Amino acid sequence: MCEFFSFHLSAESNRARAGKLLTPHGEIQTPVFMPVGTAASVKAVDADDLKTLGSQIILGNTYHLYLRPGAAVIREAGGLARFTGWMGPTLTDSGGFQVFSLRDLRRVAEEGVHFRSNIDGSPHLFTPESTIDIERDLGADIIMPLDVCVEYPTTHLEADRGERLTCRWAERARSHWENDKQKQALFGIIQGSVYPDLRSRAAESIMALDFPGHAIGGLSVGEPKAEMWPILDQLDTLLPPQKPRYLMGVGTPADIIRAIGYGIDMFDCVMPTRNARNGTVFTVDGRMIIKSARYTRDFRPLTEDCNCLCCQNYSRSYLRHLLNVGEIAGLRLLTIHNLHFYLTTVAAAREAIIADRFAEFSRGFLERYDEGEFDVA
Repeated sequence: MCEFFSFHLSAESNRARAGKLLTPHGEIQTPVFMPVGTAASVKAVDADDLKTLGSQIILGNTYHLYLRPGAAVIREAGGLARFTGWMGPTLTDSGGFQVFSLRDLRRVAEEGVHFRSNIDGSPHLFTPESTIDIERDLGADIIMPLDVCVEYPTTHLEADRGERLTCRWAERARSHWENDKQKQALFGIIQGSVYPDLRSRAAESIMALDFPGHAIGGLSVGEPKAEMWPILDQLDTLLPPQKPRYLMGVGTPADIIRAIGYGIDMFDCVMPTRNARNGTVFTVDGRMIIKSARYTRDFRPLTEDCNCLCCQNYSRSYLRHLLNVGEIAGLRLLTIHNLHFYLTTVAAAREAIIADRFAEFSRGFLERYDEGEFDVA
C-alpha cells in the first residue's frame, strides 16, 4: 500500500517488539521515543543537538504550525525538514488534541471542528480533508487524521459518540489521502476512552480501513494509570503485528517501559522538555528537582554514569545556579540531559528485546525507578 513506507519486526521478547521503520527521510529503529517539536522546534535545543543525542524522528503539531507560521510558508520552504534543518523523519499529529483542549473556543460538527485561534480569536475550521491538506504542506513522513479526543472522566455515551465520529472522519481522511499520498504514511487513530467495548469496536473499524500504522489516542489524559494498562493489553491482542503501533502522548519513563511490554513501538511526550524547563530532571532513580537548595554545594554531576553533555561537564550546583539566575544555558543543558535519558532508556529496551531479556530489563528498571513525588539524592 505504501512503497515509500514499511515496517519490519526484527525481534520479540514476550510481547515487547523491536522493529525497523523505513521512511522517505530515513530509517527508524523501534521502539522509539520522539521528541516533541510543537512549533517546528524542540524547545531549548536545535537540530544539531538532536542529532548528537541520537534522535531518530521528531514530532510537529499541525494546529500550532497551521496558525504560525502557516502551512504555506513551510511548503514553500520545502517542508519541515528543510524549514527546521532537521533532515530526518518527522511525524505530525492532526491538531485534534489541541483543538479539543480549547473547550470554550470550539464546536464539533459532522463536517469537522469549528474553532477560534487561541492567538487572535480568528475563526477556523478543521475537517478530515483539510487537516490532510495541511499535513501534506508540512511534508511529514507520518501523518495523523483528525480525531475526537474526549476528556477524562467521560460517560460511555460521550465516549461512544467521539469514537464513532473519529471512525467516520478516519474514513474520509483515508479517502482524501489515498488520492494523493505525497510519500506520507497515514496512521489510523483508535479512540474509545477507558471503555473496552468501544476500543474493540474502534480497532475493528480502523483496521478495516487498512492504514499503514495504528495510533492509540485518548490515554494519559487524566485517567488513573491502572485504567491504561488493560486497554493496551486488549489492543495488543487485536492489532495486527505487522504494522507499527503508536501510543500518543505517553509518558513517564516508567510508563514507556511498561507500554513497550504491551507491544507498543512509538512514543511521544513533552515531559522531558517541559520538566527540564521547570528545573526537574529524570534519572535512573527517579525525578530530581535541581532548583532545590539541597544542591547548592553539590558538585557531582546529575548522574554519575550518564555520558550526556550536561553530566559530563557540569555539576548540580552549577545547574541550580543557572536556573536560579535565569540563564538560558541551564534550560538547554537540562533539556539535553532529559532527552538523552529518554532516548537511551528506550534504546536499552530495544537491546534487551533483541537479546530476549526484556522482562529482566523491565523488572530491573521499574524496581529502581522511583515513581513518587519525592526528589532523589
